[in-house]
Amino acid sequence: MSNTRIWITGSSGRLGSALRRLLDCVECRILVSDDDVPVGDSAAVNHFADVSHPDVIINCAGLTDVHLCESDPELAYKTNALGARNLAVAARRLDAKLIQISTDDVFEGLGTKPLHEFLEPHPTTIYGKSKYAGECLVRELTDKHVIVRSSWIYGAGTNDFVDQVLAAARNGQPICLPGDEISSPTSADALADFIQKLIYTREYGVYHASCTGSCSRAEFAREILRLAGYDDVSVESTIAGETLRPRFTLLDNMMMRMTELHQMPDWKDALSVYLAGRKEGKA
Repeated sequence: MSNTRIWITGSSGRLGSALRRLLDCVECRILVSDDDVPVGDSAAVNHFADVSHPDVIINCAGLTDVHLCESDPELAYKTNALGARNLAVAARRLDAKLIQISTDDVFEGLGTKPLHEFLEPHPTTIYGKSKYAGECLVRELTDKHVIVRSSWIYGAGTNDFVDQVLAAARNGQPICLPGDEISSPTSADALADFIQKLIYTREYGVYHASCTGSCSRAEFAREILRLAGYDDVSVESTIAGETLRPRFTLLDNMMMRMTELHQMPDWKDALSVYLAGRKEGKA
């Protein structure tokens, strides 16, 4: 284990930051990259891979701004699809395991039942389509891969939903959020715990990894405010209307249950732990 070299792309983001904190406590060598090694640049990816010789590559890099993806599809596909391809090619050449981070946005979100790994994705946005294209390229180009789909990830590293809700509360701004967008908020720290398990197993394929339970965007905000002590701040539930986010993307962690590899925490428990850590300066 001590000789395992783990390359984390997008290492300054929410999940990348969580993985760095977690794996710092493990006997392994952590290799990190961000804008210094653009995953969409094949030459840069191959050079880094040849110099560092990773045993495991965790691809946390991605263009996640849904509006930017719609306005610049080429950039979205270069980062989310071509980037995954470049890493898959490098992983196959080095016989490394590739853990590709994907999203619940690969589903169209028109149903009402939890979505398991054996359902066919039908993305409707450029973000979802580009991430699914990345999944397909990983499947085609390297055998030793795990595709991990998660939902509504929050955590230290970038300005996320939790930060935005708390900022609005502090500034006395009205908070109006959809009551009909349903999924499961997932702590980057909880997701990192699962990914650590994947590093040292022979599990491959597609895994859903979201915290258990479900809520709307509005309910998520209310729980954030309750735990942060803003009981007097109200959240108005709205109808999403035309949106770039699918309405219902509650993921079912079926593969996780069947393999008995891990158990994700309830979303409220994970949120409580995260916010308590922020108060103590740990996140």
